[in-house]
Amino acid sequence: MKPCKKTSRIATCHLLIAKLPCQLPIDMKCWLPLLFLLITTASIAQRPKIGLTLSGGGAKGLAHIGILKAIDSAGLKIDYVTGTSIGAVFGGLYAIGYSGDTLEKMVRQVDWDLILSNQASLRSLYMEEKTEYNKYIVELPWLNNRFRLPSGLLEGEELWMALADLCYPVYNKKDFSQFSIPFKCISTEVGNGSAVVLDTGEVVSAIRSSMAIPSVFTAVDVDGKRLIDGGIVRNFPVWDVKAMGADYVIGSNVATGLLPSDQVRNVIQVLLQVAFFREAEDNRKEVPLCNVYVPHKLEKYTMGSFSQAEEILEEGIEQGRKLYPVFKHLADSLDAIYGKSDYQKTRVPKAKPICITEYEVKGVDQTTEQFLMHTMNFKLNRTYSSSQLNEMMRKAYGTRYYNRVTYSLIPKEDSTAKIIFDVAENALTFAKLGLHYNRFTGIGVIANLTARNFFISNSRSLVTLNIGESINVRAEHLQYLGRKKSFSLILGTQFDRFDVTSYDQFKEDGIYQQSFFKLDGKLQYSVGRNIALGVGNRFEWVDYTPSIRPNLSFTGRNNFMTTYAFMNHNSLDRNIFPKSGIKWESEFGWVFNQHPDLTFYLNSQPITDPDSIKIGKDPYARVKLNAEQYIRLGKKSNLELELQSGVDFNYTNNVMNEFVVGGLTRTFRNQVTFAGLQEGSIYAPSVFEYGMAYRYEMFNNTYVTARANVLFTNFISKSSFFTNVDFYSGYALTFSYNFALGPLELSAMYSDQSHQLSTYINLGIPF
Repeated sequence: MKPCKKTSRIATCHLLIAKLPCQLPIDMKCWLPLLFLLITTASIAQRPKIGLTLSGGGAKGLAHIGILKAIDSAGLKIDYVTGTSIGAVFGGLYAIGYSGDTLEKMVRQVDWDLILSNQASLRSLYMEEKTEYNKYIVELPWLNNRFRLPSGLLEGEELWMALADLCYPVYNKKDFSQFSIPFKCISTEVGNGSAVVLDTGEVVSAIRSSMAIPSVFTAVDVDGKRLIDGGIVRNFPVWDVKAMGADYVIGSNVATGLLPSDQVRNVIQVLLQVAFFREAEDNRKEVPLCNVYVPHKLEKYTMGSFSQAEEILEEGIEQGRKLYPVFKHLADSLDAIYGKSDYQKTRVPKAKPICITEYEVKGVDQTTEQFLMHTMNFKLNRTYSSSQLNEMMRKAYGTRYYNRVTYSLIPKEDSTAKIIFDVAENALTFAKLGLHYNRFTGIGVIANLTARNFFISNSRSLVTLNIGESINVRAEHLQYLGRKKSFSLILGTQFDRFDVTSYDQFKEDGIYQQSFFKLDGKLQYSVGRNIALGVGNRFEWVDYTPSIRPNLSFTGRNNFMTTYAFMNHNSLDRNIFPKSGIKWESEFGWVFNQHPDLTFYLNSQPITDPDSIKIGKDPYARVKLNAEQYIRLGKKSNLELELQSGVDFNYTNNVMNEFVVGGLTRTFRNQVTFAGLQEGSIYAPSVFEYGMAYRYEMFNNTYVTARANVLFTNFISKSSFFTNVDFYSGYALTFSYNFALGPLELSAMYSDQSHQLSTYINLGIPF
């Protein structure tokens, strides 16, 4: 006579209990619910359902990944998932089908500075927009007939796109219960402060709304409700996973909770304590519902500690190792009683490109649907992958007309899809402020006014003024041409006035006041987002007036016209402290007849014999090349390669268009930067500089850079007026800190030819 299945399961259960290890690896409270579950469900045919809840907690939520890895390693099948804020991010991705290992790899590769900001990768911008991007400390939009202070809230364009890319495999599943693991996340309705449980609709919007931390991220509109971070009302949604049908709950909680009374010592801590009262009360109700409760010890980190992502991740992985025996025993016990589960480590559906046959645009007011479509080069009845759709979003965002560009896909019965573009437009006009200082230019406040479509549609006009020890004014009108905005006409003018120190054998011997005026017009064609080429013509006027005369000096002016062709490339990932990419600017020009009007002085007396100094006026050819490459060597280190070259052919007796060597920051025309020498140390008609630098990030936004470079002069043209040796070498060690006012760089420099150790200070981005 065979025993019945019920008797068999109970016997198996008792056998498993008998085999429990004597030395339990963690607190007994994690095992007792398991024993009770096995005993009470042994006679039930249906396998008990396992729920997983992940709390909010900002950067600390990276520790959740360690628990997911342990669950996967144990082969434990999760049946339901709930999460809030960062817990909604990792819980949602795990529910879609991404394994803990996959999430770990993603997190280790994330550029947190980019993804948690309003900035876009520089590579997504039009070539014409890259120089001005992220240059100013403050940008004030013109709205409702006045300039408004910035909200400080992040749309998080790159975050939207990252989530859209990861969630693309389930674009056709608008019911989250249809995911590999049924999923719910929690948001808060701004209007009444109530919890909103999201389990249908666009999963990207649901996750993004759940993590919309007030004062950090913008709210998200979902089904007519304005939603913000769910941690405000239910940071640890265990009750929700129980309501989904979970018999056994694993809860991972990274929230630090309330501080003891004796540690609340200032106003900020009091406000934070009050803000977390509701969360603490909710935790008291939710924690007892967990069968395995995982409190992470992360008090030394904050919600914003993404710069310490690696450390937090390792803390979570270590916690997962400790819990692995619990998860493994639970998985083995359930498999022994109910048979092998259908557990799969990776469950992401295959992401196939989708044919889009219909579109809709929401949010356009100052621009048009046609402008958006042409910018993205979007066409109906074409097949698009997630990466192609994201690239289209970046193209639209890169115009600077939009603050946010997102999309959602609606499946149609014929296996095609409708796409809905949802945009938030930037103001057309911005006032911008910056600050810059170095030894050469002195201190100055940089004010900029940028207006789009001010004169003509599809245009950008700007005026920039530097007010300080130096005077700089620049105006430019950029007109985009063509359906794809690939062509542009750029008209500009500039005026500079600053003091230039002259050197004799690397010793200061005089000061000149230089005035420079330029009119420039060029036609440019952009190949993609990283290459631009074209032709142009400019008029330049230069005036030198000695303030402190050196022994041999001159005063006067010159003007000339230059016709030129150019090709530029910029694939840097960012303007400030780039980590990868190449940037080069090349120009070939023909300088027409010059019109010098100069008087030379010796010991402050005019040289009266005009035949003793002959000034060339003939036209000549000119070539310029500036190139830099950044190579990522590791998570915190970069190698920089630099090349600068310029040649004025047949320039022996010409003046006032030489290449000027020195300084570490490019701030004026014809400058060739060189570690080891101050600005204006060398003037030469032919130069070639090559340098290498190693940069290491010691702490978040804190760098140290070691630089070495060499310089060759006089290898093609040699000036009759300036005497230089043919070779120079120099070095610099720079400490840098990137903060609210821009990059602060403190350098010590040395040149083998000058035998002088000098300092160099630079703050902010130059004019």
